[in-house]
Amino acid sequence: MERFRTCFADLDDPRTGNAQRHDLLEVLLIALAATLCGAETCVDMADFGEAKEPFLRRFLRLEGGTPSHDTFSRIFRRLDPDAFEAAFGRFVQAFGGEIEAAGGVVAVDGKTARRSFDKQNGSRPLHLVSAWAVEQRLVLGQRKVDGKSNEISALPELLALLSLEGQIVTADAMHCQKATAEVIVERGGDYCLALKGNQPALFKDVSLLLDDPDAPPNDVATTTDGDHGRIETRRAEIVHDAAWLAETHGFPGLQAVGRVTATREVDGKSTTATRTYVLSKPLSAARFAEVVRAHWQIENALHWVLDVVMDEDQARARKDHAPENLARIRRFALNLLRANKDKGSTRLKFKRAGWDDAFLTKILTTA
Repeated sequence: MERFRTCFADLDDPRTGNAQRHDLLEVLLIALAATLCGAETCVDMADFGEAKEPFLRRFLRLEGGTPSHDTFSRIFRRLDPDAFEAAFGRFVQAFGGEIEAAGGVVAVDGKTARRSFDKQNGSRPLHLVSAWAVEQRLVLGQRKVDGKSNEISALPELLALLSLEGQIVTADAMHCQKATAEVIVERGGDYCLALKGNQPALFKDVSLLLDDPDAPPNDVATTTDGDHGRIETRRAEIVHDAAWLAETHGFPGLQAVGRVTATREVDGKSTTATRTYVLSKPLSAARFAEVVRAHWQIENALHWVLDVVMDEDQARARKDHAPENLARIRRFALNLLRANKDKGSTRLKFKRAGWDDAFLTKILTTA
């Protein structure tokens, strides 16, 4: 836990005067431990602290006893979310330095905590854009989207905080933007961005290039998967000689274009979907297909777990900075669990952490 203390030591305590009865880092550590054991609210965190006080005193002083739910609520409502995110980023760098290995995929996408809206005050539900290291299964960072900033403008801000050297960033068509591509290239990364009609001129030229019979693709790869009564065949084709599109459309770093055609057969019925991409690196068709499929890990391994296992969609924290800060604690806890190499699903590990103090200690000492 020394790594945790070092990375979060610079956080300013938002409380003043006698309100600082409990050490800020101890409160955050208790909140993290409680979340690892399935806590979802500040009331849960307070109950966890009371029930686990003998365990917590093994490594915390708790000079003011265990915090109440009001203390947890007050801290998460007032804690500067940008400073908290910066501390989270320092921890990820110290904790997961291996993510900088070249050739990895970083998937970015947004997610809404649907119950976090406050109708009375007119506040929207919390929406976070997250960056996900696919191979390491770690959340690298997140950025809140509010009424002043939509997801398109928030993503470059998030990427500017990350080390992307040697990484391939994937995103859906919403983020096929010049500003996003520019930040990725400036940070030393490459991109594979879905392309649709929101970039009509670029989409038209890319489609013409991919359909040109006189300019066949540089590489083609086909894969077939069968599972749950479904057979899916994917054909990936890529054209490397596309740098002229970068000059024509002012799209930073564009070097190649690709297309994936997926044909799915279910109960004798066949459907076909075609997706188009722009890339800053001329990949092989097989690697291009892998990168495209890797993007969906952010849905399956992050968003699904947050909603189904951690029940984030039902989280009702609504005031001030509490929704954003509590969402960050959930992602922090998920990173620690994913770093554990013991056998078992994420759901089982959450349960084990609550049942077994030795396992919880093992997870926390990773921090």
